[in-house]
Amino acid sequence: MASGFFDRLVARIDKLGPESLQAQMLRLARERGFLETIFQTIQEGVLVIDNEGRLLYANRAAEKLAGFDFARTKGRSILRFLREWDWEHLLDMPATDSGWARMVTREIEISYPEHRFISVYAAPLDEPGLAEKGVLVILRDVTRDRKQEASALESERSNAVKLLAAGVAHEIGNPLNALNIHLQLLSRALRELPDGTREPLEDLAGVARTEVERLDTIITQFLRAIRPTKPVLLPERPTEVLQETLKLLKTEFENRRIAVSVDIPGEVPTVHLDRAQIKQVFFNLIKNALEAMPDGGALKVVFGVGDVYVDISFIDTGKGIAADELSRVFEPYHTTKDNGNGLGLMIVQRIIEEHGGEIELTSKLEEGTCFKIRLPRSERRVRMLKTGT
Repeated sequence: MASGFFDRLVARIDKLGPESLQAQMLRLARERGFLETIFQTIQEGVLVIDNEGRLLYANRAAEKLAGFDFARTKGRSILRFLREWDWEHLLDMPATDSGWARMVTREIEISYPEHRFISVYAAPLDEPGLAEKGVLVILRDVTRDRKQEASALESERSNAVKLLAAGVAHEIGNPLNALNIHLQLLSRALRELPDGTREPLEDLAGVARTEVERLDTIITQFLRAIRPTKPVLLPERPTEVLQETLKLLKTEFENRRIAVSVDIPGEVPTVHLDRAQIKQVFFNLIKNALEAMPDGGALKVVFGVGDVYVDISFIDTGKGIAADELSRVFEPYHTTKDNGNGLGLMIVQRIIEEHGGEIELTSKLEEGTCFKIRLPRSERRVRMLKTGT
């Protein structure tokens, strides 16, 4: 509504007759209804709060963003039901004596009614003639913007990792080929030794060949995880994949004094998975657990079967992960180990996501860590595909 119209109306109100005054009041009502319609249809939230923090006005967008009902909270202190918004700072902003306009803009992260990032713009309401003094607050949901920024940052990190992976593959591949060739020559030479001295050396050479092959497999799977390729999903039993992985690490368990137990409650159904990739996931999680227990400890692997997922939990008794580090463990290059490269858990996350699964992480310092991977059940996957068609 134009302020000039309102000023002229006030100046002439004592000269207007009843019919003319009624017509002017109807015009005011129409103008107010028009503005109210605009405020209720815009996507930005609009709040008006008095100097005592009492809520005077809120549109529907503000109700949705902040999670309250204006009809129930009108006139109440906003500090009581929106505690995490730091209103004390926003309300303490009177206009300057010099006549300069003043405003505050900030971005806050909220968890209720859902996790969002909100851009907040606040300006004092102290225009002459206003019945109420207070603060006008405009809210804008910028959650999508933040997600896009995070996605762009993750893309940059992934590209950097891909460059590193290419260099690693080249630098390690050549020595591995040389080792493999010389182990074959060594095996031929051992055949010429007399019985009794040949067998122990052949066993050692066999272990070396197995480890070289395993390292070659690790590099191959690493590159597949860094350069995301669709897994070849076949019905497999995850319990069998786990037993194969544990067998590979048997010697390391003994050397590190790690007690390993596996809890399989009843029958575990088949899961559509890429056997080699899931074996890499198991291997990385177990190695991660071993490195968290340098002085020995216990590793427990627990299977669980639900209606949608088959769960496999890897629980160690290691040093645990600090709460402020939990959100960063899957980031490339982030590691707390002296000799770590910060890529193992990122590979795990990528493979599980490609399988349509989930990862849960819980940890407590000096008590241990639990990584739970959740893989969709084969029959559930089939039902979903049939429903989609």
